[in-house]
Amino acid sequence: MKQEDLVIYEEQIEKIEGALKRLIKDAQAKCVLLVDKDGHLITRQGFTQSLDTTALAALLAGSFASTREIARLVGEPEFSVLFHQGKKDHIHITLVGERTILAVIFDDRTTIGMVRLYAKETSEDLERILSLAHREEAMAKPEGKTDRGSEFSTSLESRLDDIFSEQP
Repeated sequence: MKQEDLVIYEEQIEKIEGALKRLIKDAQAKCVLLVDKDGHLITRQGFTQSLDTTALAALLAGSFASTREIARLVGEPEFSVLFHQGKKDHIHITLVGERTILAVIFDDRTTIGMVRLYAKETSEDLERILSLAHREEAMAKPEGKTDRGSEFSTSLESRLDDIFSEQP
């Protein structure tokens, strides 16, 4: 199933970045990333200098893709929240709408409860911002014209669909 590419305009990016900055402050997180489901980094906030955010974005998308299959196997349509706990750093990952993933990296200065609360609020804000961007894009697109995305992206998505739909 091919979905249209996600297009976000500068005005929406500014709103998104404002929401992510509030999330970092309120939840006392180290950094936040917003990633599309294809593994592309949309934006990031906080202390990300020591992170390979490009690789992290791709891995977050892959993690959600594999988790979707786990959910399907246990009878769920999808798991919308993932949490990984490390010795000093932790990551809370939330699905935002149908096309984006919010990742919050935090340490023991805060609690998972605080992160979950503020991530949920931020996800709702982001969903509103992104749905407005999508509606504006659809209204601006000429009738009958579609945006197909790159050939590589289509090929990669097709191959991933083949891998995850294969039955043992």
